[in-house]
Amino acid sequence: MVRLNRIYTRTGDDGTTGLVDGSRVAKDDPRMAAIGEVDELNSAIGVAVAVMNDPGRAALLQSVQNDLFDLGADLATPGDDFAPSDMVLRIIPPQVERLELAIDALNEHLEPLRSFILPGGSPAAAYVHLARAIARRAERAAMTAAGAAPVNPAALAYLNRLSDLLFVLARAINADGAGDILWIPGAQR
Repeated sequence: MVRLNRIYTRTGDDGTTGLVDGSRVAKDDPRMAAIGEVDELNSAIGVAVAVMNDPGRAALLQSVQNDLFDLGADLATPGDDFAPSDMVLRIIPPQVERLELAIDALNEHLEPLRSFILPGGSPAAAYVHLARAIARRAERAAMTAAGAAPVNPAALAYLNRLSDLLFVLARAINADGAGDILWIPGAQR
């Protein structure tokens, strides 16, 4: 269990921050950029949950939020041993598979796509679309971090699947796809 007695430590005043193993890196290190993007993604999902009027879908997103904290801890743990333990949080393949099952369940009831979709629709769907775009940015940042140091492949897969889940969920929120706002190529020419 995490216990925070003080919020500020002053240890980061020199532009560094601590990783799980006690080592310190620059706050603009690619690993820290990825962690920051995941944090922003988690916050965007929190906004979507706040306007969600479907308890089941809100619960799905809250479980994702919890996973994203695990993912942040995973990214903050240096090394190339991605096996989880009692003391080391790592994203594991069953977490990715859980997203795939949710995608399949949501997508089963949607009309096939006839066009690209403009982000929007209901407020909840619009916030989920925003979270999807942030998930893609978080994935790109994690890939950049992986170019500099080992990153858990399951964490990368999780971010990739999460953006897919958020896309399908936004469609489901928008009247099971009937309320999608379709892109009309060249409509403003």
